[in-house]
Amino acid sequence: MNGIEGKVVAITGASSGIGEATARVLAAGGAHVVIGARRMDRLQNLGDEITAAGGSVRSRRLDVTECADVEAFARYAQQQFGRLDVIVNNAGIMPLSPLAELKVDEWDRMVDVNIKGVLYGIAAALPLMNAQGDGQIINLSSIGGHSVSPTAAVYCATKFAVGAISDGLRQETDRIRVTVISPGTTTSELADTITNARAREAMKAWRAITISAEAVANAIAYAISQPADVDVSEIIIRPTASPH
Repeated sequence: MNGIEGKVVAITGASSGIGEATARVLAAGGAHVVIGARRMDRLQNLGDEITAAGGSVRSRRLDVTECADVEAFARYAQQQFGRLDVIVNNAGIMPLSPLAELKVDEWDRMVDVNIKGVLYGIAAALPLMNAQGDGQIINLSSIGGHSVSPTAAVYCATKFAVGAISDGLRQETDRIRVTVISPGTTTSELADTITNARAREAMKAWRAITISAEAVANAIAYAISQPADVDVSEIIIRPTASPH
């Protein structure tokens, strides 16, 4: 795929869903992919499959809530392939619940993964990319970063934050491309983190119409494949039949 071949791309949350699909799509396009997540067994299986298909891949255990861990992940990508062209800050969780239930631990976890994880990815990649003189930071938001719904107040707040952080970074640099990808309902394990029974049932109905994780991966590939002077600032991608 023109514009992707040979690029070094680090992907967080790559053990399933959009992260896994992105690794497959980009590796098939000739990128060197570096995949990170906590579940090393899944990363290993994914790496083996990409290698068997002729792709270039490295894997490393990663906890995006640990700043030093994310920095080590980015430097690992650079050490393995000589540079870091793109980081895809994809890791995210979505334990929905009404605010009145006061699931503060879940709120904290969403802030730690969905906001701090993105900030840590930026902090890890930006110095390397500035030293190179170019690069691209891709942050995964959501349609929840454009509108709010019941039980999703904190989740949506984290995704609104991703959009704000991304646009602020975009305005602060004229060398680093910054892209926000906002998927609608997508086939993934994201809803598995919901512990509230009512929210879990509501999400089943909400997710009756979905797009594939590969569809989102293709949108990410499109943003990466553009010329260096073209910044695809934001993509909203959702099912054609989705009202939201």
